[in-house]
Amino acid sequence: MTFAEIAAALPQSAVTSIDGLPFPRIASGKVREIFDLGDALLLTATDRLSAFDVILPDGIPGKGAILTQMSNWWFAQTSGLIQNHLLPDQAGEFARRGITSRDLQLRSMIVRKLKPLTIECVARGYLIGSGWSSYQKTGEVCGIKLPPGLRQADRLAAPIFTPTTKAPKGQHDEPINDAQGAAIIGAALYEKVKALSLQLYSFGHDRAKQAGMILADTKFEFGTDAAGNLWLIDEVLTPDSSRYWPADSYAPNQSPPSYDKQFVRDHLVAIKWDQKPPAPRLPAEVITRTQEKYLAALKNLLGR
Repeated sequence: MTFAEIAAALPQSAVTSIDGLPFPRIASGKVREIFDLGDALLLTATDRLSAFDVILPDGIPGKGAILTQMSNWWFAQTSGLIQNHLLPDQAGEFARRGITSRDLQLRSMIVRKLKPLTIECVARGYLIGSGWSSYQKTGEVCGIKLPPGLRQADRLAAPIFTPTTKAPKGQHDEPINDAQGAAIIGAALYEKVKALSLQLYSFGHDRAKQAGMILADTKFEFGTDAAGNLWLIDEVLTPDSSRYWPADSYAPNQSPPSYDKQFVRDHLVAIKWDQKPPAPRLPAEVITRTQEKYLAALKNLLGR
């Protein structure tokens, strides 16, 4: 789909719940609802927004469709690097299962049933966010010693792999080092996803650069099938799982403007929210500006 087609189809108000489907709901995450289709899964992205691992009371209209369509684009771009969980003919799958709502199609994927790995695979090319906080305290990020004197948002000499635990909804993911990650999923599999995550990050960074953006960091999720084959799953290289900056205004020694929900995080920090439920309501201006940022990232990628 083109950017114009996606933008024109976005709803006027946020869709924060998915109800009335004739399929069993088997899981509900911070953003996604998962339904059992028997031989496959239906992953549907709502317009819910989470910050600091807490779901906010206000959603961002159309965010689920934007995330899904950006993931679909990136899945196609990265298919030469690793297979992904999308079933090949999405339009045919929707039709076969009677999913006719345009909005539901835009925000949904029909995917293979796979076993998700129990770690989050984070790759960083710049020193920002929790990585910057850790570096300030210890000079390290996830056990990786970095050179002294680095500034906030500095580009690293080479991308680093900084995995986390996968916490249940409402709890915080915790950073882990290589030894801990290998202990959780096994050394061979850990080395494979580490190498793949860094390869995917570098690929994404280069493609984002062509679109006028900097991919500062991102999170990947992987799953395995019954034969032990590795697949890229969930969402990929979206503003919810990644930090994108405008390339033309990037400068270190600050928190650069971004295309992701950092705008919401900055607002919540400014009002001194304690990062515990219940989260505060978002002003209309913050909702609108956040939607504009998600749309801008999508337009940069699909419009070029």
